[in-house]
Amino acid sequence: MEKRVTFKGWMLPLCLLAPQVIITAVFFFYPAGQAVWQSMFIPDPFGLKSQFVGFGNFEFLLSDRYYRAAFATTAIFSGLVTVVSMGLALYLAVLADRLIKGSGVYRTLLIWPYAVAPAVAGVLWLFMFNTRVGVVAWYLGLLGYDWNHVLNEAEAMGLVVAASSWGRVSYNFLFFLAGLQAIPKSVIEAAAIDGARFWTRFRTIVFPLLSPTTFFLLVVNIVYAFFETFGVIHTITSGGPQQATTILVYKVFADGFVGQDLGSSAAQSVILLIVVGAMTIIQFKFVERRVHY
Repeated sequence: MEKRVTFKGWMLPLCLLAPQVIITAVFFFYPAGQAVWQSMFIPDPFGLKSQFVGFGNFEFLLSDRYYRAAFATTAIFSGLVTVVSMGLALYLAVLADRLIKGSGVYRTLLIWPYAVAPAVAGVLWLFMFNTRVGVVAWYLGLLGYDWNHVLNEAEAMGLVVAASSWGRVSYNFLFFLAGLQAIPKSVIEAAAIDGARFWTRFRTIVFPLLSPTTFFLLVVNIVYAFFETFGVIHTITSGGPQQATTILVYKVFADGFVGQDLGSSAAQSVILLIVVGAMTIIQFKFVERRVHY
């Protein structure tokens, strides 16, 4: 029989919940409220006074072609980072699950990149592909390919996607490996006895049983691509060339801290929060229906 813990009075539950409630209020609700309030003002260039404009900042952003271009760039960037990082992590997890000799070393090497901060990862990839001293760029030059992500928009996007995905593969690998090891071996062995090949077993048995893990990682990686890749983009391309890698979160920084347009920057942060929240709700409402728990 299940035993339930009951509290006499309300003081103890309130004390237990108070730290988390305070942290959430101070570091989430208060900054969010400040962003909503500031998005309705336009400060003067010297920051001495502000003019109330209501939803004027939002109307300007939705009519700005550069901001709409940042939406398209964010969609392409987040989609590529999610697909590349999850696909590569799943492939490596399948190999690690089948590996017998040296599995501990193999898994350790795959986990290490997760300890590297996004800004540091961006610097590493920037040095490797630097047009003057980058070793990868030098080898590409020997093959006859002139690499220059400073001027080429496609190369810049590919470089920031590769750097962002590299740092995320380890995180996805851990969850996929745990999900694979949780699948009963008897089910897979029964399918193998029935004559099902490896890819048939993976497509019909393994991957459907991994759907809860895949759905969780899908949501987490999209949020990661929207917010936590700022350091990678800032260190490698700074949003260039010609704003080809300027995603929404970087445009918030560029307009607010570089352009000193705090009203527009606050409005962008509110729109970004709404977009990510709406995407998460859509994923839970429609994508989760295909998840088998």
